[in-house]
Amino acid sequence: MERKKLTYSEAGVDIEAANLTKQRIKSVVHSTFGPEVLSDVGSFGGLFAPKWQKYKDPVIVSSVDGVGTKLKVAFRMGVHNTVGIDIVSHCVNDILVQGAEPLFFMDYIAMAEHRGDVVVEIIEGIAQGCRAAGCALLGGEMAELPEFYHKEEYDLVGMIVGIVERRKIINGSNIKPGDLVIGLASDGLHTNGYSLARKLLFEAAGLDVHSFVESLGKTIGEELLTPHRCYARSVLRLLETFPVPGIAHITGGGFQDNIPRILPSEMGAEIRLGAWEIPPIFSFLQQTGDVPQEEMFHTFNMGIGLVLVVPNQRCEQIQQFLEKHGERTFLIGKIVRGEQKVSFV
Repeated sequence: MERKKLTYSEAGVDIEAANLTKQRIKSVVHSTFGPEVLSDVGSFGGLFAPKWQKYKDPVIVSSVDGVGTKLKVAFRMGVHNTVGIDIVSHCVNDILVQGAEPLFFMDYIAMAEHRGDVVVEIIEGIAQGCRAAGCALLGGEMAELPEFYHKEEYDLVGMIVGIVERRKIINGSNIKPGDLVIGLASDGLHTNGYSLARKLLFEAAGLDVHSFVESLGKTIGEELLTPHRCYARSVLRLLETFPVPGIAHITGGGFQDNIPRILPSEMGAEIRLGAWEIPPIFSFLQQTGDVPQEEMFHTFNMGIGLVLVVPNQRCEQIQQFLEKHGERTFLIGKIVRGEQKVSFV
């Protein structure tokens, strides 16, 4: 008996479908290109020529991250563009804390079987995030991994490359006692704490992504898919004018883990509870599972997505500048001598 001839497609990998998707996303990706991009969609490697003449002693800054279990909400909702925005914003904010301007972004999308419409939607979100941050979507990878993921699921990872003058690198070394802490408002949960949030909302409370919650003014799914806010445009403008000794992105680990990452030894941060209005989603989550306050601040951003440590005498001017450029700011604390940690007062 003649043995059946197997193809790659029959094994679960459809190369032709992926090629068609690449053609569909070309114009979307091109919308993020500037003259620095020297390659096209589908090249083996992305070519990018920074305007080196702008810099005296440039330093490249890079970061990589994933969206995490927020993707589970996207699967339930059948909405895939917002997580594309999320991955760009998260990565851009991570290098922004060191004063870096984003240059280009690259993505990795892996799924059990290629679904062109889903990929296009994700890339549209990524491109939107790149345009908002002022960086190019230089390239990416669409991996088809049969039997590795559930049929309707995928993973999304991103990598950002940026640049900063060596003398302008922000690393917290110039932070001193008496400096003040400004918090910039978040747009909801951003991309952290979703494992706990999903457990509280979908298991403990028995809600669904389509459940409307009066205090939120929207459905659970709509609230949870609110995109991660990108602070690059406003903060990069700020850094052209004002000294900012330290910046922290409030992501996984909340206040307690992220602020100490920028503090010099023998200095701590006092964060004043009640200094800002905590958005309703966090109160709803806390009440749903009777979550201790310390756990809330250690898991979620609690309405503060980015923290700036600034000189006392420039604080008011800096807040006014940021407010003028579209941010909501709060004076939430100060730097004190002591243990290298966050204390809530």
